[in-house]
Amino acid sequence: MKFSFLLGLILTFSTSCGNNSQETATTPEIANADPVEVPEQNGLNRAYFASGCFWCVEAIYESVRGVEEVISGYSGGHTRNPTYESSNTGRTGHAEAVEVIYDPEVIDFATLVDVYFGSQDPTQKNGQGPDIGSQYRSIIFYQNEEQKKIIEQKKAALAEKLEDEIAAEVLPFQKFWKAEEYHQDYEANNPNNPYIQNVSIPRIQKFQRKFPELLKDADHG
Repeated sequence: MKFSFLLGLILTFSTSCGNNSQETATTPEIANADPVEVPEQNGLNRAYFASGCFWCVEAIYESVRGVEEVISGYSGGHTRNPTYESSNTGRTGHAEAVEVIYDPEVIDFATLVDVYFGSQDPTQKNGQGPDIGSQYRSIIFYQNEEQKKIIEQKKAALAEKLEDEIAAEVLPFQKFWKAEEYHQDYEANNPNNPYIQNVSIPRIQKFQRKFPELLKDADHG
């Protein structure tokens, strides 16, 4: 019994993206702020999502046709220059997030929202899978009223379909802080990591089976 208990603890910590916390989440000031719109650059737009551990979310969006690059970072909080260690306390208000750089001629914002809801447990509050805490909460950030309307319509439709409450917050985008360099392309650079093997890869594979038509290699059979 003692061995089984210890083994369970080891597996739990080895399949977690970071420390778990139940501290501060979104403040009213953040929720009620005016959204910041990021201008198009070289024909590419940017969108921002939080959906649990950013290692996995980055890899999911990287596999989507029309997405040029995905960057892991932090958003939704009330402190400046958040770090992995500080955000994991839950006291900065930041969630692990990704910046999705995409070609609007190939994929639109609405489809990116479909990818978001289709690659997570939309009813899990304050986390995804084994990663629990406000730093892993689900957030879709909008930059203008059109994006907000798209998100709210899709969220409402999903709630009706599932007959359940959808956990994702809908927040005005303020600022994205890039994470430490070792977090970038983490899944590709650390394929044998226990978390990647046991949590991240199964999650991305489940998404890819669900949306094969959206994948970058979809046109090649």
